[in-house]
Amino acid sequence: MKMIFFRSIRGEDAIDTTEQTSTSVHQPLAAHGNPVLRYLDRLAPGSRRTQGVALDRIAALVSGDEATALDLPWHRLDQHQTERIRSAVALQYAPTTANRMLAALRGVLKEAWQLGLMDADTYHRAAAVQSVPWFISPRGRVLSHEEIEALFAACDRDGTPAGVRDAALLTVLFAAGLRRSEAVALDVRDYHVPSGALTVRATRDSRERVVYAAGGAARALERWIEIRGTNAGPLFVPINRGQKILLREQRMADQSVHRMLQKRGQQAGVGSFSSQDLRRSFISGLLDEGVDIATVQRLAGHCSVLTTQRYDRRDETSRRAIARMREVPMRTTGSAPADPE
Repeated sequence: MKMIFFRSIRGEDAIDTTEQTSTSVHQPLAAHGNPVLRYLDRLAPGSRRTQGVALDRIAALVSGDEATALDLPWHRLDQHQTERIRSAVALQYAPTTANRMLAALRGVLKEAWQLGLMDADTYHRAAAVQSVPWFISPRGRVLSHEEIEALFAACDRDGTPAGVRDAALLTVLFAAGLRRSEAVALDVRDYHVPSGALTVRATRDSRERVVYAAGGAARALERWIEIRGTNAGPLFVPINRGQKILLREQRMADQSVHRMLQKRGQQAGVGSFSSQDLRRSFISGLLDEGVDIATVQRLAGHCSVLTTQRYDRRDETSRRAIARMREVPMRTTGSAPADPE
């Protein structure tokens, strides 16, 4: 196999970046020594799927669609080649997607180095590839208070176990700001009823964080646990059409949560939104209420405060407030001017 790169996304002639080697050199490594599997095993389930796809895309780019992530010899990549990868993904993908792919690339290179497949100098040079700069606001939207109320009201009107479960799911997505992958990874043991502490374990950086439920949020979770039962296992489980709660070691899938949100949104008359929009509403709401950004960063599970700053709308809000304060004495068109004194 040759490792190749395309000149551009238009499918021009490929450039050969390595010498021809024997096929045996490029056979997939054993599972315990494969840097891709080791990297993916360190991730949360949702991130594992996303980054697995990212690595497959890079492998297809590098090999001319001849290899998947599992058979590509990542340890043979050098600084020149990783720079070529960066240029290619920067052309083909949005900055956030490109940077996620580059993060996966760095992660696999680090595993290859730790396995002794790369020397330190080659690894550090290859992994020094810089992120793609971007200056756009995060996509999506912030839901209004009325829309949030309408979504919970739709769940309350259901009157079935699914309605109770969905209200609890909305609670952890909106009131606790969890990612969808984090919500479906919760276990019953992760919620401590007396204190309202919810421990989030399946995080992107493998660091636990604790958020708290109070008031209506606590009631929504407690009501679901009363119906579900306190049996060990996933907190959020599937419910069949007969409204039977399936208490097996089976979690709700990410896609099932997406379908639930679509269904409740239609019932509530709420425009299109995603689980990320609920998380965005959580973060933006805290910032708008004056919670310091470092605290919001910890609650949201962001690795960097720079990520949290993307959700900060306070400058815009302040500018609008100032504009309202600077009232201009402009008379209505056609009205008579005031009599001079």
